[in-house]
Amino acid sequence: MGKEDLKNRENWQEESGKLASEAEVNFYAIFKGYCESNKDILKFYEKPKHFDKIYSDKILDPELEKSIHTPEKIGKWGVQPDFAIEHLITKKIIFGEIKHQEGWIEGGTSSDGRGNAHERCFKLFSPGLLKKYREVSKITDSGDLPFWVVFNGNITRDPKRVREISFLFDNFSNHYFLWQDKTKLNLIKHFETHILPILEKK
Repeated sequence: MGKEDLKNRENWQEESGKLASEAEVNFYAIFKGYCESNKDILKFYEKPKHFDKIYSDKILDPELEKSIHTPEKIGKWGVQPDFAIEHLITKKIIFGEIKHQEGWIEGGTSSDGRGNAHERCFKLFSPGLLKKYREVSKITDSGDLPFWVVFNGNITRDPKRVREISFLFDNFSNHYFLWQDKTKLNLIKHFETHILPILEKK
């Protein structure tokens, strides 16, 4: 990759980062207000800390640990979802990600879908994380997932990336939302139709 390519990559990554931040702020504003209006039932967490030590607290097999660098202190290390919503009666929690990414739409090219924000969310399906998320969220029914991913940006209309997301989520299509219009109505409707019932289950 040449100098000019790297410069262009840095430019679109910086711009993408700004748009991702805007999407998060908009999402937070909507759901903070929504949960506040339902404060006897729902609690909203921005950047929840429930998993911030899951890696650093991992106990390794002694033989494996002897074979790696072992510092006196490794520090706090884990994962941090973008948000969480807790049902105060059932104590169930849905953890969430907001993924902004550009995409291939009218007038553009396939390469406009560059970026891997959508791919990074699929680590949530890994055996270790899924097990820990289920434990903390109390969402243990195999027909439900303990997380919800909201996609934002042109990726929500990209013919290749939408197919990829749909394929990878498979039968769990209710656990992602293509937030195309950035408005409140459809986002809340999806939550109330597909996610809230999971939190309400006893």
